[in-house]
Amino acid sequence: MKSLLPLVIVLGLASIYGLWYQRSRGTVKEKSGQSIITQSMIGADFGSKATLVQFSSAFCTPCRATRTLLENIVAQMEDVKHVEVDAEANLELVRELNILSTPTTLILDSKGREVGRAVGAPKREQVIHALAALRE
Repeated sequence: MKSLLPLVIVLGLASIYGLWYQRSRGTVKEKSGQSIITQSMIGADFGSKATLVQFSSAFCTPCRATRTLLENIVAQMEDVKHVEVDAEANLELVRELNILSTPTTLILDSKGREVGRAVGAPKREQVIHALAALRE
């Protein structure tokens, strides 16, 4: 019985971590808008209301799904733009913006202030909700 106790503890802690990790991935977290990102940093113009900046890498499967999701969202909104940045080719920018994994999506207002961030594949409803909050 004593030899099973460490196994039960490890399995319990691993389960708790797994649940936390799964819930935290893809969640759009609001930011204070203090960091300013310029158009030259991402190599594209901003949208008139918002810009979704996606950091991806070549072999990232969730990045492809995120690209498709964000392209579908911006196709319905004229004033929102989607920009994809190759994280591997822009390591300096990745370090400067504290991008720790791909995909990471930054939600910028029309002036380049970061107002939201989703680490992992974002959920459609959360991205639309964050963009709607910018329009108000």
